[in-house]
Amino acid sequence: MDLQPPKEKIHFITGKLAESAVRKTVARLAEELGFEYSIEVLPITVAALMTTAWVLRHVHVPPGTTRLVVPGYLADGVEQLQATLACRVESGPKDIRDLPSHFGKAVEVAADYGEYSIEILAEINFAPRLSRSELLGEAQRLIADGADFIDLGCEPGQRWLTIGDAVAQLKDAGIRCSVDSFDPWEVTQATNRGAELVLSVNHNNREAAVDWGVPVVVVPDSTESERYLASLEETMSWLQARGVGCWLDPILEPIGCGFASSLERYAAVRKNFPESEIMMGIGNLTELTDCDSAGINLSLLALCEEWRIRRVLTTQVITWAQTAVRECDVARRLVAHAHRHRIPPKRLDPRLVMLRDPRVHRSEPSLINDLASKLKDNNYRIFVDDQQLHLLAANVHLVGTDPFEMMSELLAKPEAKNIDAGHAFYLGFELAKALTALTLGKHYEQDIALQWGMLTRSEPHHRVRKRRPKA
Repeated sequence: MDLQPPKEKIHFITGKLAESAVRKTVARLAEELGFEYSIEVLPITVAALMTTAWVLRHVHVPPGTTRLVVPGYLADGVEQLQATLACRVESGPKDIRDLPSHFGKAVEVAADYGEYSIEILAEINFAPRLSRSELLGEAQRLIADGADFIDLGCEPGQRWLTIGDAVAQLKDAGIRCSVDSFDPWEVTQATNRGAELVLSVNHNNREAAVDWGVPVVVVPDSTESERYLASLEETMSWLQARGVGCWLDPILEPIGCGFASSLERYAAVRKNFPESEIMMGIGNLTELTDCDSAGINLSLLALCEEWRIRRVLTTQVITWAQTAVRECDVARRLVAHAHRHRIPPKRLDPRLVMLRDPRVHRSEPSLINDLASKLKDNNYRIFVDDQQLHLLAANVHLVGTDPFEMMSELLAKPEAKNIDAGHAFYLGFELAKALTALTLGKHYEQDIALQWGMLTRSEPHHRVRKRRPKA
């Protein structure tokens, strides 16, 4: 005789406004996962106003309950609830639409996530044009964003007479730096004061490199020449024979100017020089392509990880690449983890998902209509379905895609007697956020900041004030 294990009995609590959505979602989950359930609607409009003490005064957990799931707003009070109630207590999501994910198996990220092997050189272009304080401030910002080196970009044809002092200032501040110049005098001044790497060296200036005492980045004499590989090897061998450390850079070309061929060069260099250090200058792609830089950076760092290219050089000049260093810092962690564990870099770290969202929940029109029919107060709620915005209050249900038109329609209603200047500003602000979310396919939740990955700005909770709810 087979004895089936008893079904889990889960008790859910919610507020009045979310009741329909909770009942529909929980019923579907119970059928799919095979648990028994009960739902208790506590005497409060929205779950965000619940407090732990208030819940303990009002909740009635049915006998035999094995688990109590409370709204995510009560996450900080789970231990207090657990100490008082006779069943296991856990905090669910703040949004009922996230409940399926809560019951699903979460992606397990290995404990070593965040480790990486690629160093970031962040170039400060036209560094001689900056004052000493401006240069130090910019270098410190780039280091805080994740850069390992600051690359000082010099100006061809114009000697930087105080480059040694600039390098010494960065070194005194604990900042490692490299110098990007073909002027042997500039490089000598920089390396004498603490620069740790020189960009770049080929057949034309390699003799001066013998006296610098630091590694150099070797580039081909000409990327158009069929002898590029031979010229790299020749310069590298010449320098190594004289004790100069080398990093090889076959030069990444922009799209339309030999991009694919330049990638082939990197693959060939790794194949022909399996033990050599390689660097890739990725700014030629991010700065010269009409495209947000995050995806480009991730793709290029994925190649670097597989080809064991341990340094990348990036810049932040063009508008769409203003956060390139931060992007590379996240990207190098993602690609290292994916390569090490042989898994796609998905559901690991959402910080580079900026234009859209990892998950988007759209409100179902039927649920919005049901909620609108039950509202008895003049507080305004904003929702987004797949095509339109919804503005709800007692006897008010406006639908549209233009916040200006929706506000004009609202102000023309006799019911809209509670709209002062501050309230109108708030509603306009929220409707504009909702329209942005609808346009880009992002998730919108009233009074919650839109998610922009690593660029997300925190947002004060304007509408719902924390206060003790009345029984």
